[in-house]
This record gives sequence, C-alpha cells and structure tokens, in this order.
Amino acid sequence: METFNTTIFPKGEKAPSEYFSGGIAWVQILKPNADELNCQIGNVIFEPRCRNNWHTHRGGQILIVTSGTGFYQEKGKPAQVLKVGDVVNIPPNIVHWHGADPDSEFTHIAINPNTQNGIVEWMEPVTDEEYNNL
Repeated sequence: METFNTTIFPKGEKAPSEYFSGGIAWVQILKPNADELNCQIGNVIFEPRCRNNWHTHRGGQILIVTSGTGFYQEKGKPAQVLKVGDVVNIPPNIVHWHGADPDSEFTHIAINPNTQNGIVEWMEPVTDEEYNNL
C-alpha cells in the first residue's frame, strides 16, 4: 500500500519553547528575510493546544490557514476561530497571538512583510486561563 504525504512543506524545526506554550510548534522558513524584498515567509505547525506568546510585528503580518482549526486573538478583543482557507491581515504593532484548537493540529503560512521595521517582538505567554476561557 502506498503512503501519500499530504503536507506541502517539510515540518521544519521545533519552535523555541520560550515563545510557545501548551505543546510543540514547528517552523519551516520558506522565504528567509535575506534580500531587498523585506519579507519573511514561514510555515508553522501547532500541536493541539499549542499557541505562541502575545507578540507584535512592526511591519504587520498575514496568516493563511492551510490545515486544522485554530484561534487568532488581539489583546482586549474576543478570539476568532480560524479554519482552512481563512486569511488574517494583522496591522503593524497589534498585540496578538495565534495557535491551535484543543482538539486539532493547526497549520498556517505566516507572511511577515516590511521586515525593515523588525520581524517580531515577543511578550508574555498566553496563560492557560486565557486560553481555556476563549
């Protein structure tokens, strides 16, 4: 019997645990921030319950959901459920987090434009209480 790989990109490297909680995330950089395009693109896979810390992007960010179910939340606002095909446009300097649903692995492509302004500024973890009260 043949086995088919349903992922487009390699799983990548484990994301730094100081910026993710609730499980493991993997990051595969698809387009490094290494030229005059001022853009970085990565594929991020979250285990169920895994989420990144609160953070901002000085240049903004675009998320494209490719697999599973997850959440996106801006500080002080209700969380949004994310499904395959959803696109999230995050303006510069908006404090937010994103991650997986408790029962689903979650994958998105993260596009970081305007990297000349900085890529990411990490903040405190999303607490279990914050996550469990979505």
